Amino acid sequence: MSIDRSYIRVKAMLIIPHEDGLRHLVSVNDPTTENSAGFHRLIGGSVELGETHRDAIIREIDEELGARIIDLRHLGMIENIFRFNGELGHEIVALYSGTLDPSPADEGGTLTESDGSVVPVEWRPINDADPAIPLYPAGAEEWVRSLIG
Repeated sequence: MSIDRSYIRVKAMLIIPHEDGLRHLVSVNDPTTENSAGFHRLIGGSVELGETHRDAIIREIDEELGARIIDLRHLGMIENIFRFNGELGHEIVALYSGTLDPSPADEGGTLTESDGSVVPVEWRPINDADPAIPLYPAGAEEWVRSLIG
């Protein structure tokens, strides 16, 4: 399903620390023109018309992971300007932190997107210095390290 990137999108995403304090949960995404090894993305999604970004992250986590957020805390906003398979994209991301109930499995976890597609999730090391698999939205790594690291 093609996404219209011709306008600025509003998103809400969650930093989800693992109980060991060394990792956080991300979705694992397929290779793109810009990222031949794929990329990781914080969990979350678009804010719907008439919905607050706080309500959006609660809904997205329930829909995608079937979980509820414990200790939800708004951290700030990130502006993310990027290219996806050559196409310019622009989003404003409300960034949150919190843990999940139930907590995702250590291995083999997935999330379900709004179009029904299933995407793997994994616990990414907080101090992951592997530039081959970037974390999006851009600027999120600083927040992850300051919050958890």
